[in-house]
Amino acid sequence: MNLLPIFLVGLMGSVHCIGMCGGIVGALSSAGPAPGARPRNAVPVMSVASLGRQGGSRLQRIIPIHIENSARAHAFAQDLGRVLCYNAGRLSSYALAGALAGGVAAGLLRGADVLGWLAPAQRVAYAMTNIVLVLLGLYLMQWWNGMARMETWGSGLWAMLRPLAGRLVPVDTPARAWLLGSLWGWLPCGMVYSALLTALMSGTAGTGALTMLAFGAGTLPVLLAAGLSGARLRQLAARPLVRRTAGLVVLAFGLLGLLRAAELGGLGIAHGWIDVFCVSPAHGG
Repeated sequence: MNLLPIFLVGLMGSVHCIGMCGGIVGALSSAGPAPGARPRNAVPVMSVASLGRQGGSRLQRIIPIHIENSARAHAFAQDLGRVLCYNAGRLSSYALAGALAGGVAAGLLRGADVLGWLAPAQRVAYAMTNIVLVLLGLYLMQWWNGMARMETWGSGLWAMLRPLAGRLVPVDTPARAWLLGSLWGWLPCGMVYSALLTALMSGTAGTGALTMLAFGAGTLPVLLAAGLSGARLRQLAARPLVRRTAGLVVLAFGLLGLLRAAELGGLGIAHGWIDVFCVSPAHGG
């Protein structure tokens, strides 16, 4: 399976993810020491300044110098560690969900193979995958809101996990950040569910996990930046132009996939380059 489009869909779709997860990753940056506070293991440097002579004697004063830049670097490293651990946990839950979805699909495809329906089933799965991308693009462009209704699918599971996530606050250690991320990955989200449908149609547990990892890796740059920049990036991602541009790219991936599935190469479109932007070849196994 070609994972580049899945990665790019995750990257473009992170304008939605930043609204769902941007608040929690931003909070991770405020879980450390207060601004200006000296790290517990910081050692102040004392300098001796000669201020002049009085009656032949040297007047000296000891001035405490706190290395502010080192303190800021230390705080930044702590913030980055928590944000990375949170996202590592989030991606691990995505991979698990993708493996489960791909495993289910593997069983269904084996049954279709026994019945002689394997090739038609693969074509239908491929077409459905790209239809989902088209719908996702329209959702990101805010031209269709049906994807939001998909978020009710996982509300029961999230109701059980949410109290566990609450016990991990404050997120003051990397372990807590990883655990919170592994729970937050199950938050009901239409973007994640659309990627899961692609993982379901991948056909194996391994490719299902890889599909979700590629999607998660695509969301990583923006969510890492959101965790370290606070609300500024979230405000930028909420702009209509940004969302519509991202949605248009995802929509284009879906339309190219449907074009490839329909075998319209006779229109002069070379399959070589179009396959690069498709989830998988039309008859891929």
